[in-house]
Amino acid sequence: MKKVAVLMGGTSNEREVSLKSGAAVEKALRESGYDVQAVVLDLDNIDSLPEGVDAVFIALHGGYGENGGVQSDLDKKGIPYTGPGAMASRTAMDKVLTKQTLESADVPTAPYEKLRVGESLSVLELPVVVKPPREGSSVGISKVTKPEEFASAVVAACQADILDEALVESYIPGREWTVGILGGEALPVVEIIAPGGWYGFDEKYTKGVSGFDIPESEEDQPLLAKAQCYALLAYKALGCRGVSRVDFRVNPEGELYVLEVNTVPGMTSTSLLPQAAAKAGINFNELCSKLIELAAHD
Repeated sequence: MKKVAVLMGGTSNEREVSLKSGAAVEKALRESGYDVQAVVLDLDNIDSLPEGVDAVFIALHGGYGENGGVQSDLDKKGIPYTGPGAMASRTAMDKVLTKQTLESADVPTAPYEKLRVGESLSVLELPVVVKPPREGSSVGISKVTKPEEFASAVVAACQADILDEALVESYIPGREWTVGILGGEALPVVEIIAPGGWYGFDEKYTKGVSGFDIPESEEDQPLLAKAQCYALLAYKALGCRGVSRVDFRVNPEGELYVLEVNTVPGMTSTSLLPQAAAKAGINFNELCSKLIELAAHD
């Protein structure tokens, strides 16, 4: 029986979401026959990790869990863990660096600028989306449609970012899709159907607020295949392994834009990766076990 530690909690703004993901994963792995130890982190270190662990399931969202910190610490101990390694995690956690990497790989992404508090928008036309470059789960993100909303949106994003910066992106109208990558293979596309077309924090984590669909119409097939192709390109360009989730906007003309790459996808009852896996015939317990099988270290 493999001894597995599930890391959850942490110090980021996503602690509560992480605890929900971790609890679901812990239950699934225990039901699958693993010897599971839940480890709730209150500090950015793994000093509380039990001895003799064969693998670590990282359910830490944001901060130390996604910026390469915990991955680097586990590498030093030679303990396999789920998801990408430290370098890929660091790159994906920084949305500006991610965009630069995607552009180099010819993966389309929305036009953007990086600003600090007090700096004004110089190139992009409204509407725009303002977000912290190094935060996740829609923390500190705003859609700006009026000039008078812009300054406060930049302040909110900078306050949530560890380097006090804001990423400003052109708002791409249309559909929101996400593609999970599991072991180097693309899962079915999941479409997010959010009220008013805005998938913010409440829409993401309040059960029943947003709807989800697996697009299957004949006319969507070429675009769905293209989204899976771009998702794999993004996954490889960032040097990911194991599991990641690539988020897209699809404009009315059918053009795809990658928003970001998530290296520690949510594993709650409303999370997107488990829905995609289920469509591919992989239930939640099997998904968690598969991720442990894919665990590795550098």
